[in-house]
Amino acid sequence: MNRTTILERLQSQLHEGNHVIGVSTGTGITAKVAAQSGADFILMLNSGKFRQMGRSSLAGFLPFCNSNDMVMDFGSREIVPLVRHTPVLFGLNANDPTREIAGYIMDIKDKGFAGVNNYPTVGLIDGLFREALEEDGISYDKEVEAIRLAHREELFTVAFVFDESQAVQMLEAGADVICAHLGLTEGGLVGARKVVSLEAAKARALRIFAACGQLKPDVIKMIYGGPVKTPVDVQYMYSNNTDIMGYIGGSAFERIPSEQSITAITRDFKRLGKLNEDDFMVKMLSGITRHYDYVEFVKEYVAHNYSDEVVFADLAKVAHVSRSYLSSLFKQEVGCSFQTYLVSFRINKAATLLQAPQLQLSEVAAMAGYPDYAQFSKMFKKLKGCSPKQYRSNLNTKT
Repeated sequence: MNRTTILERLQSQLHEGNHVIGVSTGTGITAKVAAQSGADFILMLNSGKFRQMGRSSLAGFLPFCNSNDMVMDFGSREIVPLVRHTPVLFGLNANDPTREIAGYIMDIKDKGFAGVNNYPTVGLIDGLFREALEEDGISYDKEVEAIRLAHREELFTVAFVFDESQAVQMLEAGADVICAHLGLTEGGLVGARKVVSLEAAKARALRIFAACGQLKPDVIKMIYGGPVKTPVDVQYMYSNNTDIMGYIGGSAFERIPSEQSITAITRDFKRLGKLNEDDFMVKMLSGITRHYDYVEFVKEYVAHNYSDEVVFADLAKVAHVSRSYLSSLFKQEVGCSFQTYLVSFRINKAATLLQAPQLQLSEVAAMAGYPDYAQFSKMFKKLKGCSPKQYRSNLNTKT
């Protein structure tokens, strides 16, 4: 995929009111699922591979291996052939003394990578060690030059920057995306512990992007790392400004969710036979009448699964009763048919979701169980007396 096509796709996303998402990974399964889920580009960084080894992202800065060799190996073999329709970017160590960078960028392009990113970056190093590196010719300026060379070869470029002056340097080099790097990601079992607060991180990012606005106002501006690790954190960063156009994450998409899910599932398997009797699936598997009546089962099932397809006949089968009997019993106890109850439940959930301004109307529809927006709008208007758009507008007027 060429640079022009990538930029057109990203600008289209922004024009539609969406944000740009980049996922940094070191494994094919994450890249595949992220691409299928709508990630706009995939970053191949050496730290991503180290995370898959159970190590901290900091391992990408230590002399365990040659960064460029590592990225070229797993990126070209595991990721590029797998992710065909999403741009894959090469995390380039521009200070590698074993490479002639201009020629190496041609190799990167020939291997099918759509672009490059400056990583590992000396921007994450400070103090005496940073001074010693620069005295030895290992500098951020070489990263800027690498972005310049990649731009000349019509590769898509994402530049990690740490202050306003670096943002200006990267813009002048032709960077397509300026990403304010906020430090190693907080959280999880092996994440960096010392990070700036969300507020300080946001202020820092906005200072960097203000400098971009003076030189190239339409450049794509994104954030990465630091205290920003959950969708809620990202939403906070997006709020009350239009400068932050997207988010790039590594640990947030890969390490932290993996730690959480593997921890939870391992504990669940470990405690088999000691499962909480309130667990809804346990109730379903062990029989409905053992725990509560049929109607309560149906209502609880709707509460857990309203956003998915709900087939009443399937519920009757799980309850081991006929569909007609369950339907009659439900209407007798609830006062309306199951279908009426389900529609009402979904629309009321949608009304609550509409209070979140960051959600698109189509997203609200899907979250409420209506993949067809036209059908959702029709049912919403029938129950609420106005369209979803009007309903949200009324909420804003009241506030």
